[in-house]
Amino acid sequence: MKPSGPRRAHWLPTLAAFVSVVLCVIAGNWQHRRMLEKEALRDAIARAAAMAPVPLPTGTHEWTAWRFRSVVATGEYDGRRQILIDNRVHDGKVGFDVVTPLRLGDGRAVLVDRGFVPLRGSRANLPSAPAPTGRVDVQGRVDIPPSHYFELGNGSAPAGIVWEHLDPQRFAKASGVEVLPIVIQATDQRTSDGLVHDFPLPDTGIERHLSYMVQWYTFAAMAAGLWAWFTFRPRWRLPARAAR
Repeated sequence: MKPSGPRRAHWLPTLAAFVSVVLCVIAGNWQHRRMLEKEALRDAIARAAAMAPVPLPTGTHEWTAWRFRSVVATGEYDGRRQILIDNRVHDGKVGFDVVTPLRLGDGRAVLVDRGFVPLRGSRANLPSAPAPTGRVDVQGRVDIPPSHYFELGNGSAPAGIVWEHLDPQRFAKASGVEVLPIVIQATDQRTSDGLVHDFPLPDTGIERHLSYMVQWYTFAAMAAGLWAWFTFRPRWRLPARAAR
């Protein structure tokens, strides 16, 4: 009786393995592209933050191009309309960011995040962080707060000075003070106001995309390896059977 030849892989497992490998490679390539984009973004942020401070530009601008740039704004603080941004954390301590509108010499106004103050005791005893009086020069970094965020309630502006999110547009409606759609993060460590002037640059998430990329490529290699193992294993064992 003529011995039967080695079994061939059924077309369905082969097709499933091929589709799995292709999909995993596509997903890995996408994560790789995102990683390269985030690396370019990180470098652009670092370059913008490293530039020398310049006066806050006048007129209407595309503020996105100014994000993370260091600027100097001159004006007077409007301490009556100061607010506290809740649930901020620095060095493991919970507290507030102190945000005060700065009235510029040309009639405009801009919100200044003057820094962090820790919560002492309970929220019934809010910290005191009075703004400097008179004409001041504020050196800081331009930031653009997100316009979309999740918040409990009906979406109306908070009634008190404690706010959950920093939103220039909402602040303008609540206070009647038209402010620029940006926030200046006061980074000048020489300011002796008792606040913490620490505003780290954002994490672009490069490591996360690198991890996902490696995972998808690993899945592709595993799918190809399992297909090869179950397809060619009978052929590899054939000489041993023949020796019997």
